[in-house]
Amino acid sequence: MTHPEVLGQQPFFAALDVEQIAKLAPLAREVRFPEEEVILHADGPAEHFYLLLSGCVRIEVHTQSFNYCIQDVGPGEVFGWSSLLGQRDTLFQVRARDKSSALCLDGARLREILRSDPQLEAELLRRTLAVAADRIQATETKLGQLFGLRMRGQRERDKKTDGQVGCGMPACENCGALDR
Repeated sequence: MTHPEVLGQQPFFAALDVEQIAKLAPLAREVRFPEEEVILHADGPAEHFYLLLSGCVRIEVHTQSFNYCIQDVGPGEVFGWSSLLGQRDTLFQVRARDKSSALCLDGARLREILRSDPQLEAELLRRTLAVAADRIQATETKLGQLFGLRMRGQRERDKKTDGQVGCGMPACENCGALDR
C-alpha cells in the first residue's frame, strides 16, 4: 500500500480530500521501533509527527527516578504532535511497548505545507488539539489513580473501553500498566 492510501485510511487523516493527502504523503516515511526503544525524549526537540501503523507505544512522564505510563497509543493513533507547533520541546517521553512501526512526517516540512494551506492547517490543528486534550485527560486520570480518586467522567470512559487501553491490551487494575 502506498503512503497516500495508508494516510487516507487512518482516522486522524479521515475526510481530508485527495489533494490534501497528496500534499502530506511525500513527507511520510515508514520507521520501525524495537520493543522498549525510546522514540521521543521528554524535553527533546519536537521534530517529527508519527502515525502508528502497528504495535503499541507508551506516552510516559519521565524523571531521573521513574517512568510513569500516562497513556498507551495503538495503531491509527498519532504522537509527536508538539512538532506541529515549532520551536517547542517534546512534552512526554514516548517508548515502544512492543515492536512497532509508524509513518514519520518531518515536522518542519509539515508546518511549511500547513502554512501554505490554511484550510488544511486549521483542520489538522483542530484534530491535534483533540489529541492534546486526550493526553491531558489521560494525565488527569493517572494522577487520580495515584491519589486514589475517580476523576470526573472516568466511569463513562471505563464503560467505553471495558477496562482496555489504547492498543486494546488489558490494563492492570492497580497502576494502569499493561500486563505482559
